[in-house]
Parts: sequence; structure tokens; C-alpha cells
Amino acid sequence: MWKVLVTDEMRLGEIRNPEVRLDYRPNMPREEILQVIGQYDALITRSRTRVDAQLLEAGVNLKVVGRGGVGVDNVDLEAASRRGILVVNVPEANTRSAAELAWALLLATARGVVESDQKIRQGLWDRKYLGLELNHKTIGIVGLGRIGSQVAKFAKGFDMRVLAYDPYIPQSRAQTLGVELYDDLADMLRQCHFLTVHTPLTEETRGMIGRRELYLLPRGAVVVNAARGGIIDEKALVEVLDEGHLWGAGLDVFVEEPPNAEHPLVHHPKVVHTAHLGANTLEAQERVGEAVLERVIETLKGNLAHALNTGFDAEGLQVLSSWLPLGEALGKLLAQITQGRPQTVEVAYYGDFEKNPEPIASAVAKGLLDQVLGAGATNLVSARPLLRDRGITLMTRQIEQPLDYRQVLEVRLETDRESRRARGAVLGGKPRIVGIDEHNLEAVPVGYMLVCVNRDRPGVVGKVGTLLGENGINIAGMQLGRDAPGGRALFVLEVDERPSEAVLEALRALDVLERVDLAAL
Repeated sequence: MWKVLVTDEMRLGEIRNPEVRLDYRPNMPREEILQVIGQYDALITRSRTRVDAQLLEAGVNLKVVGRGGVGVDNVDLEAASRRGILVVNVPEANTRSAAELAWALLLATARGVVESDQKIRQGLWDRKYLGLELNHKTIGIVGLGRIGSQVAKFAKGFDMRVLAYDPYIPQSRAQTLGVELYDDLADMLRQCHFLTVHTPLTEETRGMIGRRELYLLPRGAVVVNAARGGIIDEKALVEVLDEGHLWGAGLDVFVEEPPNAEHPLVHHPKVVHTAHLGANTLEAQERVGEAVLERVIETLKGNLAHALNTGFDAEGLQVLSSWLPLGEALGKLLAQITQGRPQTVEVAYYGDFEKNPEPIASAVAKGLLDQVLGAGATNLVSARPLLRDRGITLMTRQIEQPLDYRQVLEVRLETDRESRRARGAVLGGKPRIVGIDEHNLEAVPVGYMLVCVNRDRPGVVGKVGTLLGENGINIAGMQLGRDAPGGRALFVLEVDERPSEAVLEALRALDVLERVDLAAL
């Protein structure tokens, strides 16, 4: 009989498997978990229980850890892999509930449900309110993942025209959904009577819908955020609502939760609220609990289809421990400095590697996807399938002949617009970027990096440095590379803080630069 311990609250339904003994002990203190975990074959948690190396080491009989939800950020995947403990999750369980809540907010805002309800409670029977219909209107969806795709399917039921912006989704996926996919966010916004966002909160998506974007929407548009607080700039939203450009907004999330009682959006008459309830339905909670329990039992029986950390031996991961963060950094770098929709990622290993270097390619894929899904949303095992889901091809090749160093990792990212390369090596046990495109240099892959392309002539770096200095941005390091004197050159500036969009635009306007890209590593 398998013994399964559940340490977080969830609805698990009825256990019909006589081979499983389930101990449901939600909110168990960590000290107690550490004392008893050695008796169990499997552990099921949500986000409260921290499944770190200490807990995994105490679980001497653990075979499976199940995470009830989307991410596995509270589970140390590497430590689990080293101990041969499989990790599973259920990312699809709350898709429907989150999509339905977005529509609830959209409809409530469009039809004045909350306002009318409040008037009736005050004894007023006001039938003069005129709402908005959805029929033949245009809805824009930012983020066409699982939830965004479900929102699109619902929109078709309302006979709406459906547009989407997602730089990491192939056209084929959008066509299957009957969605018009846009490469330019601004072009999409200008046509949207309704806008809803369904992306993770990353450096790329934080504040992506600001004052400018809100004013690109047609007058009288409705905006919904049931994803993450901060994707829509809250200050800008208040201003645009007050100025009368928007019909209203539906919000399930805030930057700070719960929001301050004096937050201007909390009491705004044009805003409908829910308290981060995207996954909070009886059905979703039952699906999460039942699905993760079923998945754990399947995995205990030997079905590894849903395990997130299979495929790499622990010794190999240990030997490649310095190369994995390098691969991840190169994936992040190229995702941020290469324009267009990713189509192909090619990973080349130059030189003789002691162990099979294939996990490095998975780290590259993880770094690339971190820019799409947010840090921690994927791992070495799930990265490749997620890449395939987005129509991005991953190719690897091993070349015995070394380059400038005994071992070199080269990654090439090809999009529908361009192709760029980055190279790295491990020097003295530390990851280093040793080349970008055809230029050789040496940079530490950490912090904020400005990658600048120019013609090799005097004064270029000086002008850039002056502009940054005038804006209070300190340069922490600089690396230079060129193909020939007077030819094309590239230099990397490591800066202490993220330059604002205004500073980036000013840099791009300098006549001495051909191109400027910002990467956060």
C-alpha cells in the first residue's frame, strides 16, 4: 500500500484505490512534516509547503511529489531529481475557471451589473442605464496561452471578431482558434472594443498596457485584467478612466494584494472588482485536488508521462552544473535581443564534454521561455515540450573541434525576421558570454546589459556613456568587439539599473548607433 501525505488544503474527492492510504493533514507545521515525511511514498502540496532539499532528504521513502496547481516554484526540482523523486503538477486544472471569470468581469462591466445592483439595494429602480452589446464587436487578447485560448473560444460564441497579441505563439496555433494574430500590439489595440490580458507578469509584460496603450483603444472600450497585477499600469488606468476615454474596467488582480483601502481603483465607479478569484470555483478546486491525486497515483504505478524531472541522470547534472546557468542565460539573452517570432533554436556544443550535454539545450529552452512564461514557470524537463507547443523547433549538434576555448556553447535563434547568435564558455568554473553574432567579447551574464551595434569609429562609447550619465544610470562594465578596424562593431554595457523606455528611445535615436537592445539576465 502506498502512503500519501497531503499537507495543504484542497478538495480530493473519494479515494477508490485500495492500494492508497491517504493522510489529509492540511496546514501541518513544517517541523511536524519533517518528522513524519519519512513514512510516506508521496507528498501532495499546493503553494504553502516548501519542498526543499531538507524536506526531500527527510523523505527517505518518497517517490513522488505532487503540486496542486500550475507552477512548481515551491519544489526544488534539482534536489528531487538527484534523489530520484518524481515531480508532477496539474497546470490545466483552473484554465476554464480563470477564463470564465474574465468573461464575468467583462460582461458585468459592459452591462452595468454592479452599478444597477447597488441602486436596487438603495431602493432605486433605474432603467435608464444603457450597456454595451458584444455582438460583432472586436475583442483583443494579450497572451494566447491556455487561458487566453479559452477566452478566444468563448468570444466566438458571442459572434465577436477575435484579435490576439502574443510574440511567442505561431500563426498556425492562432489560425486553429480562428484568431487574427498581430505582430504589433499598437496595431491590435486600435481596433479593440474590449481588451483582456492573460500573460504572466515578467519584466517584459510589467506595465505593458500603460497610458499610451489605453488611449490607442477606441473611445468607450472595456479593459479586463484577470491575470496578474501590474500588467496594466494602475496609475494610468485611473487617469484614463477619469478622463472618460474608457467605458470601464474589470479587475481580479492588483499590484499589491489586498489593495490599500484608499487605492483610487477600489472605489472607482467605473471599475468592477473580484478578489483574485480566477481559480476559486468548487469545480476548479475539485479538479485540482482530484487531478493531482490521480496523477500522483499514476506516477507511483510507473506512468512517467506527467513527471517534470525525468530524463537526466543526477551525476550528469552535477558535472554540467556550471553549463546549465550559461545555457539559460544565452536563451534569455537571445530572446530579448532578437526581433520577431521565434521559429528555430539551434544549440551547438564545441569540444569534448565529459557527460552528454543535452541538458544544456533544455536550459537554453528554459531561458527562452522564461521571457514568455515568467521565471519558474518551466524547468529542464518541461521546457522542450513547451517549446514544441509553441511551434518552435529545437535542434542540437555536437562538434568535436573546439573554437577559441576548449569547450564552447553556441546558440542561434532564428525568428521570422532575423537570426542572431550568442556563444558562451565556463571559465574558472564561472559562466561567461564570449561572443554575440560575429563579435568576440567576454561578459558576465548577470544584471542588465545594453547590447549596442555600431560602425567602428571614435566617440561612440563616449556619447552613449554621456547620455546614460545624464539620466543617472551607472555603467558597471563594458565589453567591446569588432570584425575589423572601421567595420561593424558591437559593445555590451553592463548597467546597475534598468533604463527606462525613454532612455532606450534616446539611445536608439543617437546617430552613432545602428541598434540597441536591452537584456535582463
